[in-house]
Amino acid sequence: MSDEWYMLAEEERLFCDVLTRICAERIAPKAAETDETSTFVHDQLAILAEAGMLGANLPEAYGGSGISAPALLRAVAIVAGACGSTASALTAHYLATDSILFGGTETQKQEWLTRAATGEALGAFGLTEPTAGSDPADMKTRARRTGTGWHLKGTKCFISNGGVADFIVLYAVTDPEKRHRGISAFILPKGTPGLEAAPAEKTMGLKGGHVFTLNIDCHLPADALLGEEGSGFRTAMQVLDNGRIEVAAQCLGMAEAAMKAAIGYAKDRIIGGQPLSDRQGIRWMIADMGLAYRSALLLAQDAARQRDLAHAGGGRFSLAASMAKLHASEAAGRIADCALQLHGGYGYTRDFPIERINRDLRIMRIYEGSSEIQRIIISGQMLN
Repeated sequence: MSDEWYMLAEEERLFCDVLTRICAERIAPKAAETDETSTFVHDQLAILAEAGMLGANLPEAYGGSGISAPALLRAVAIVAGACGSTASALTAHYLATDSILFGGTETQKQEWLTRAATGEALGAFGLTEPTAGSDPADMKTRARRTGTGWHLKGTKCFISNGGVADFIVLYAVTDPEKRHRGISAFILPKGTPGLEAAPAEKTMGLKGGHVFTLNIDCHLPADALLGEEGSGFRTAMQVLDNGRIEVAAQCLGMAEAAMKAAIGYAKDRIIGGQPLSDRQGIRWMIADMGLAYRSALLLAQDAARQRDLAHAGGGRFSLAASMAKLHASEAAGRIADCALQLHGGYGYTRDFPIERINRDLRIMRIYEGSSEIQRIIISGQMLN
Protein backbone atom coordinates (compact mmCIF):
# COMPACT_ATOMS: atom_id res chain seq x y z
CA MET A 1 0.00 0.00 0.00
CA SER A 2 3.00 2.30 0.28
CA ASP A 3 2.59 4.09 -3.05
CA GLU A 4 -1.19 4.03 -3.32
CA TRP A 5 -1.88 7.04 -1.08
CA TYR A 6 0.92 9.26 -2.30
CA MET A 7 -1.24 12.39 -2.51
CA LEU A 8 -1.70 12.69 1.25
CA ALA A 9 0.08 15.39 3.19
CA GLU A 10 2.54 14.24 5.84
CA GLU A 11 0.20 15.10 8.73
CA GLU A 12 -2.58 13.19 6.98
CA ARG A 13 -0.35 10.15 6.63
CA LEU A 14 0.40 10.33 10.34
CA PHE A 15 -3.32 10.64 11.11
CA CYS A 16 -4.00 7.53 9.05
CA ASP A 17 -1.09 5.65 10.62
CA VAL A 18 -2.42 6.33 14.11
CA LEU A 19 -5.93 5.40 13.02
CA THR A 20 -4.64 2.14 11.53
CA ARG A 21 -3.07 1.19 14.84
CA ILE A 22 -6.19 2.13 16.83
CA CYS A 23 -8.44 0.16 14.53
CA ALA A 24 -6.17 -2.89 14.59
CA GLU A 25 -5.84 -2.89 18.37
CA ARG A 26 -9.27 -1.73 19.56
CA ILE A 27 -11.88 -2.09 16.82
CA ALA A 28 -10.99 -5.11 14.67
CA PRO A 29 -10.93 -7.47 17.71
CA LYS A 30 -14.58 -6.56 18.40
CA ALA A 31 -15.84 -7.12 14.85
CA ALA A 32 -16.75 -10.82 15.05
CA GLU A 33 -18.51 -10.46 18.41
CA THR A 34 -20.38 -7.40 17.17
CA ASP A 35 -21.60 -9.41 14.20
CA GLU A 36 -22.62 -12.38 16.34
CA THR A 37 -24.49 -10.34 18.95
CA SER A 38 -25.84 -7.57 16.67
CA THR A 39 -24.78 -5.02 19.30
CA PHE A 40 -24.75 -1.41 18.14
CA VAL A 41 -21.22 -0.01 17.86
CA HIS A 42 -21.44 2.62 20.61
CA ASP A 43 -18.06 1.66 22.08
CA GLN A 44 -16.32 1.67 18.72
CA LEU A 45 -17.71 5.12 17.86
CA ALA A 46 -16.43 6.42 21.19
CA ILE A 47 -12.97 5.13 20.29
CA LEU A 48 -13.17 6.86 16.90
CA ALA A 49 -14.33 10.08 18.57
CA GLU A 50 -11.14 10.08 20.66
CA ALA A 51 -9.17 9.70 17.42
CA GLY A 52 -10.94 12.66 15.77
CA MET A 53 -12.85 10.55 13.24
CA LEU A 54 -16.37 11.69 14.09
CA GLY A 55 -15.48 15.14 12.81
CA ALA A 56 -13.06 14.09 10.08
CA ASN A 57 -15.49 15.31 7.39
CA LEU A 58 -15.82 18.76 8.96
CA PRO A 59 -13.73 21.94 8.79
CA GLU A 60 -11.63 22.90 11.79
CA ALA A 61 -13.93 25.89 12.38
CA TYR A 62 -16.60 23.47 13.62
CA GLY A 63 -14.32 21.18 15.58
CA GLY A 64 -13.45 18.91 12.67
CA SER A 65 -10.14 17.52 11.52
CA GLY A 66 -10.04 19.59 8.35
CA ILE A 67 -8.37 16.79 6.38
CA SER A 68 -8.60 16.51 2.60
CA ALA A 69 -11.15 14.32 0.84
CA PRO A 70 -8.45 11.81 -0.27
CA ALA A 71 -7.34 11.52 3.36
CA LEU A 72 -10.93 11.02 4.48
CA LEU A 73 -11.29 8.33 1.81
CA ARG A 74 -8.32 6.49 3.26
CA ALA A 75 -9.45 6.99 6.87
CA VAL A 76 -12.92 5.57 6.23
CA ALA A 77 -11.35 2.63 4.36
CA ILE A 78 -9.16 1.91 7.40
CA VAL A 79 -12.19 1.81 9.70
CA ALA A 80 -14.16 -0.38 7.27
CA GLY A 81 -11.27 -2.81 6.95
CA ALA A 82 -11.41 -3.29 10.70
CA CYS A 83 -15.21 -3.40 11.10
CA GLY A 84 -17.83 -2.76 8.45
CA SER A 85 -20.55 -2.06 11.02
CA THR A 86 -18.51 0.69 12.63
CA ALA A 87 -17.78 2.31 9.28
CA SER A 88 -21.46 2.19 8.34
CA ALA A 89 -22.54 3.97 11.53
CA LEU A 90 -19.71 6.48 11.15
CA THR A 91 -20.57 7.43 7.58
CA ALA A 92 -24.28 7.68 8.42
CA HIS A 93 -23.21 10.25 11.02
CA TYR A 94 -21.33 12.08 8.25
CA LEU A 95 -24.51 12.27 6.14
CA ALA A 96 -26.23 14.09 8.99
CA THR A 97 -23.40 16.48 9.71
CA ASP A 98 -22.81 17.18 6.02
CA SER A 99 -26.50 18.11 5.79
CA ILE A 100 -26.04 20.76 8.45
CA LEU A 101 -22.71 21.90 7.01
CA PHE A 102 -24.19 22.42 3.54
CA GLY A 103 -27.70 23.53 4.41
CA GLY A 104 -27.71 24.92 7.92
CA THR A 105 -27.50 28.41 9.35
CA GLU A 106 -24.39 29.48 11.19
CA THR A 107 -26.27 29.11 14.48
CA GLN A 108 -27.23 25.54 13.61
CA LYS A 109 -23.68 24.70 12.61
CA GLN A 110 -22.28 26.04 15.85
CA GLU A 111 -24.92 24.25 17.92
CA TRP A 112 -24.73 20.81 16.32
CA LEU A 113 -21.49 20.34 14.41
CA THR A 114 -19.13 21.12 17.25
CA ARG A 115 -20.90 18.53 19.44
CA ALA A 116 -21.06 16.01 16.63
CA ALA A 117 -17.33 16.32 15.95
CA THR A 118 -16.44 15.32 19.52
CA GLY A 119 -18.87 12.41 19.61
CA GLU A 120 -21.15 14.13 22.09
CA ALA A 121 -23.99 14.01 19.54
CA LEU A 122 -24.48 11.17 17.04
CA GLY A 123 -26.39 11.99 13.86
CA ALA A 124 -28.75 10.22 11.45
CA PHE A 125 -29.89 11.12 7.92
CA GLY A 126 -33.63 10.70 7.37
CA LEU A 127 -34.32 10.64 3.63
CA THR A 128 -35.47 7.17 2.50
CA GLU A 129 -39.16 6.23 2.60
CA PRO A 130 -41.06 3.01 1.80
CA THR A 131 -42.25 4.44 -1.54
CA ALA A 132 -39.49 6.97 -2.16
CA GLY A 133 -36.17 5.22 -1.91
CA SER A 134 -34.54 6.00 -5.24
CA ASP A 135 -36.77 8.99 -6.04
CA PRO A 136 -36.77 11.54 -3.19
CA ALA A 137 -39.12 13.76 -5.23
CA ASP A 138 -41.87 11.20 -4.51
CA MET A 139 -41.50 11.76 -0.78
CA LYS A 140 -44.70 11.41 1.29
CA THR A 141 -43.56 12.86 4.62
CA ARG A 142 -45.14 16.30 5.02
CA ALA A 143 -44.24 19.38 7.01
CA ARG A 144 -46.76 22.21 7.40
CA ARG A 145 -46.44 25.52 9.15
CA THR A 146 -48.25 26.07 12.44
CA GLY A 147 -48.61 29.12 14.61
CA THR A 148 -45.50 28.16 16.59
CA GLY A 149 -43.40 26.33 14.02
CA TRP A 150 -43.92 23.13 12.05
CA HIS A 151 -45.86 19.88 12.18
CA LEU A 152 -44.15 16.87 10.56
CA LYS A 153 -45.93 13.63 9.76
CA GLY A 154 -44.74 10.57 7.84
CA THR A 155 -42.60 7.45 7.83
CA LYS A 156 -38.92 6.90 7.05
CA CYS A 157 -37.27 3.51 6.58
CA PHE A 158 -33.77 2.01 6.59
CA ILE A 159 -32.42 4.98 8.54
CA SER A 160 -28.94 4.13 9.81
CA ASN A 161 -28.45 5.21 13.45
CA GLY A 162 -32.08 6.39 13.47
CA GLY A 163 -33.13 4.78 16.74
CA VAL A 164 -29.95 5.62 18.66
CA ALA A 165 -29.00 9.03 17.25
CA ASP A 166 -28.95 12.22 19.29
CA PHE A 167 -30.32 14.14 16.32
CA ILE A 168 -31.83 13.33 12.95
CA VAL A 169 -31.72 15.53 9.87
CA LEU A 170 -35.11 14.68 8.42
CA TYR A 171 -36.34 15.60 4.95
CA ALA A 172 -40.01 16.42 4.32
CA VAL A 173 -42.21 18.07 1.70
CA THR A 174 -43.25 21.61 2.58
CA ASP A 175 -44.80 22.45 -0.81
CA PRO A 176 -46.11 19.46 -2.81
CA GLU A 177 -46.78 21.61 -5.88
CA LYS A 178 -43.08 22.31 -6.33
CA ARG A 179 -41.97 18.64 -6.40
CA HIS A 180 -38.26 18.45 -5.50
CA ARG A 181 -38.08 22.23 -5.00
CA GLY A 182 -40.68 21.83 -2.29
CA ILE A 183 -38.55 19.59 -0.08
CA SER A 184 -37.09 21.01 3.13
CA ALA A 185 -34.92 19.60 5.91
CA PHE A 186 -35.39 19.73 9.66
CA ILE A 187 -33.32 18.93 12.73
CA LEU A 188 -35.08 16.58 15.15
CA PRO A 189 -33.33 16.19 18.51
CA LYS A 190 -33.51 12.87 20.34
CA GLY A 191 -36.60 12.63 22.52
CA THR A 192 -38.76 14.87 20.35
CA PRO A 193 -42.38 13.94 21.21
CA GLY A 194 -43.99 12.05 18.35
CA LEU A 195 -40.72 10.63 16.99
CA GLU A 196 -40.80 6.85 17.37
CA ALA A 197 -38.28 4.28 16.16
CA ALA A 198 -39.31 0.69 15.50
CA PRO A 199 -36.91 -2.07 16.60
CA ALA A 200 -33.74 -2.28 14.51
CA GLU A 201 -34.11 -4.25 11.29
CA LYS A 202 -32.68 -7.78 11.24
CA THR A 203 -30.15 -7.42 8.47
CA MET A 204 -27.95 -9.81 6.52
CA GLY A 205 -24.77 -7.91 7.33
CA LEU A 206 -23.47 -4.80 9.10
CA LYS A 207 -25.27 -6.16 12.14
CA GLY A 208 -23.70 -3.64 14.52
CA GLY A 209 -24.69 -0.66 12.35
CA HIS A 210 -28.41 -0.62 13.00
CA VAL A 211 -31.08 0.67 10.61
CA PHE A 212 -34.57 1.68 11.69
CA THR A 213 -38.05 2.59 10.53
CA LEU A 214 -39.05 5.97 11.99
CA ASN A 215 -42.64 7.09 12.51
CA ILE A 216 -42.98 10.85 12.75
CA ASP A 217 -45.87 12.91 14.10
CA CYS A 218 -44.03 15.84 15.61
CA HIS A 219 -44.42 19.52 16.41
CA LEU A 220 -41.16 21.44 15.97
CA PRO A 221 -40.15 25.04 16.66
CA ALA A 222 -39.57 27.38 13.73
CA ASP A 223 -35.79 27.19 14.08
CA ALA A 224 -35.86 23.41 13.49
CA LEU A 225 -35.99 24.18 9.75
CA LEU A 226 -32.53 23.54 8.31
CA GLY A 227 -31.52 26.67 6.43
CA GLU A 228 -34.14 27.91 3.99
CA GLU A 229 -37.48 26.36 3.12
CA GLY A 230 -37.35 24.46 -0.18
CA SER A 231 -33.59 23.93 -0.10
CA GLY A 232 -33.72 20.35 1.19
CA PHE A 233 -33.44 18.50 -2.11
CA ARG A 234 -30.37 20.48 -3.14
CA THR A 235 -28.77 19.82 0.24
CA ALA A 236 -29.57 16.09 0.06
CA MET A 237 -28.03 15.75 -3.40
CA GLN A 238 -24.83 17.47 -2.24
CA VAL A 239 -24.69 15.19 0.77
CA LEU A 240 -25.21 12.06 -1.34
CA ASP A 241 -22.33 13.04 -3.63
CA ASN A 242 -20.11 12.93 -0.55
CA GLY A 243 -21.79 9.82 0.77
CA ARG A 244 -21.19 7.85 -2.41
CA ILE A 245 -17.46 8.42 -2.14
CA GLU A 246 -17.64 7.26 1.47
CA VAL A 247 -19.43 4.09 0.32
CA ALA A 248 -16.56 3.58 -2.11
CA ALA A 249 -14.17 4.01 0.82
CA GLN A 250 -15.99 1.36 2.83
CA CYS A 251 -15.82 -0.99 -0.13
CA LEU A 252 -12.11 -0.38 -0.56
CA GLY A 253 -11.43 -1.06 3.11
CA MET A 254 -13.34 -4.33 3.20
CA ALA A 255 -12.02 -5.44 -0.19
CA GLU A 256 -8.46 -4.78 0.94
CA ALA A 257 -9.05 -6.79 4.12
CA ALA A 258 -10.47 -9.70 2.12
CA MET A 259 -7.64 -9.56 -0.40
CA LYS A 260 -4.93 -9.51 2.27
CA ALA A 261 -6.56 -12.41 4.08
CA ALA A 262 -6.71 -14.39 0.84
CA ILE A 263 -3.07 -13.71 -0.01
CA GLY A 264 -1.98 -14.68 3.50
CA TYR A 265 -4.02 -17.87 3.35
CA ALA A 266 -2.66 -18.77 -0.09
CA LYS A 267 0.89 -18.44 1.18
CA ASP A 268 0.30 -20.46 4.35
CA ARG A 269 -2.03 -23.19 3.09
CA ILE A 270 -0.10 -26.28 1.98
CA ILE A 271 -1.84 -28.67 -0.40
CA GLY A 272 0.02 -31.60 -1.95
CA GLY A 273 3.30 -30.42 -0.47
CA GLN A 274 3.20 -26.92 -1.95
CA PRO A 275 1.60 -23.59 -0.98
CA LEU A 276 -1.58 -22.63 -2.77
CA SER A 277 0.22 -19.50 -3.90
CA ASP A 278 2.51 -21.61 -6.11
CA ARG A 279 -0.41 -22.73 -8.27
CA GLN A 280 -1.06 -20.76 -11.44
CA GLY A 281 -4.85 -20.76 -11.04
CA ILE A 282 -4.55 -19.23 -7.56
CA ARG A 283 -2.09 -16.63 -8.83
CA TRP A 284 -4.55 -15.59 -11.51
CA MET A 285 -7.26 -15.19 -8.87
CA ILE A 286 -4.94 -12.95 -6.86
CA ALA A 287 -4.06 -10.93 -9.97
CA ASP A 288 -7.75 -10.40 -10.74
CA MET A 289 -8.38 -9.22 -7.18
CA GLY A 290 -5.49 -6.79 -7.40
CA LEU A 291 -6.69 -5.38 -10.71
CA ALA A 292 -10.24 -4.92 -9.44
CA TYR A 293 -9.00 -3.23 -6.25
CA ARG A 294 -6.56 -0.92 -8.00
CA SER A 295 -9.08 0.30 -10.57
CA ALA A 296 -11.66 0.97 -7.85
CA LEU A 297 -9.06 2.81 -5.78
CA LEU A 298 -8.04 5.09 -8.65
CA LEU A 299 -11.66 5.98 -9.48
CA ALA A 300 -12.35 6.73 -5.82
CA GLN A 301 -9.22 8.85 -5.44
CA ASP A 302 -10.15 10.83 -8.54
CA ALA A 303 -13.65 11.41 -7.13
CA ALA A 304 -12.15 12.52 -3.81
CA ARG A 305 -9.91 15.05 -5.53
CA GLN A 306 -12.89 16.36 -7.49
CA ARG A 307 -14.80 16.61 -4.20
CA ASP A 308 -12.18 18.95 -2.77
CA LEU A 309 -12.14 21.06 -5.93
CA ALA A 310 -15.94 21.24 -6.08
CA HIS A 311 -16.31 22.24 -2.45
CA ALA A 312 -13.70 24.95 -2.88
CA GLY A 313 -15.50 26.34 -5.93
CA GLY A 314 -19.09 25.49 -5.09
CA GLY A 315 -19.44 22.97 -7.93
CA ARG A 316 -20.65 19.37 -8.20
CA PHE A 317 -18.88 16.07 -8.74
CA SER A 318 -21.87 13.78 -9.18
CA LEU A 319 -20.50 11.84 -12.15
CA ALA A 320 -17.21 11.02 -10.44
CA ALA A 321 -18.98 10.09 -7.18
CA SER A 322 -21.44 7.78 -8.91
CA MET A 323 -18.71 6.11 -10.94
CA ALA A 324 -16.59 5.57 -7.82
CA LYS A 325 -19.50 4.17 -5.81
CA LEU A 326 -20.73 1.89 -8.58
CA HIS A 327 -17.35 0.48 -9.51
CA ALA A 328 -16.05 0.08 -5.95
CA SER A 329 -19.19 -1.66 -4.69
CA GLU A 330 -19.24 -4.14 -7.57
CA ALA A 331 -15.47 -4.68 -7.56
CA ALA A 332 -15.44 -5.26 -3.80
CA GLY A 333 -18.16 -7.86 -4.15
CA ARG A 334 -16.09 -9.74 -6.71
CA ILE A 335 -12.95 -9.49 -4.60
CA ALA A 336 -14.65 -10.77 -1.45
CA ASP A 337 -16.29 -13.62 -3.34
CA CYS A 338 -12.97 -14.57 -4.90
CA ALA A 339 -11.31 -14.44 -1.48
CA LEU A 340 -13.96 -16.79 -0.10
CA GLN A 341 -13.47 -19.16 -3.03
CA LEU A 342 -9.74 -19.18 -2.45
CA HIS A 343 -10.31 -20.13 1.21
CA GLY A 344 -12.42 -23.10 0.13
CA GLY A 345 -14.72 -24.52 2.79
CA TYR A 346 -13.02 -22.50 5.52
CA GLY A 347 -14.12 -19.28 3.86
CA TYR A 348 -17.73 -20.35 4.34
CA THR A 349 -17.30 -20.67 8.11
CA ARG A 350 -17.49 -17.95 10.72
CA ASP A 351 -14.04 -18.88 11.97
CA PHE A 352 -12.63 -16.68 9.21
CA PRO A 353 -13.58 -13.03 8.56
CA ILE A 354 -14.25 -13.60 4.86
CA GLU A 355 -17.79 -14.85 5.45
CA ARG A 356 -18.68 -11.69 7.41
CA ILE A 357 -17.05 -9.37 4.87
CA ASN A 358 -19.11 -10.92 2.07
CA ARG A 359 -22.32 -10.27 3.99
CA ASP A 360 -21.30 -6.77 5.02
CA LEU A 361 -20.43 -5.80 1.46
CA ARG A 362 -23.69 -6.89 -0.13
CA ILE A 363 -25.61 -3.76 0.90
CA MET A 364 -23.04 -1.51 -0.79
CA ARG A 365 -24.66 -2.16 -4.17
CA ILE A 366 -27.99 -0.98 -2.76
CA TYR A 367 -27.69 1.95 -0.37
CA GLU A 368 -26.82 5.55 -1.25
CA GLY A 369 -28.42 4.75 -4.60
CA SER A 370 -28.40 1.23 -6.03
CA SER A 371 -26.12 0.14 -8.86
CA GLU A 372 -29.05 0.62 -11.22
CA ILE A 373 -29.60 4.20 -10.03
CA GLN A 374 -25.88 4.94 -10.39
CA ARG A 375 -26.03 3.80 -14.01
CA ILE A 376 -28.98 6.12 -14.61
CA ILE A 377 -27.03 9.03 -13.06
CA ILE A 378 -23.88 8.23 -15.03
CA SER A 379 -25.61 7.83 -18.37
CA GLY A 380 -27.66 10.96 -17.75
CA GLN A 381 -24.50 12.98 -17.13
CA MET A 382 -22.82 11.52 -20.20
CA LEU A 383 -25.79 12.22 -22.45
CA ASN A 384 -26.39 15.73 -21.12
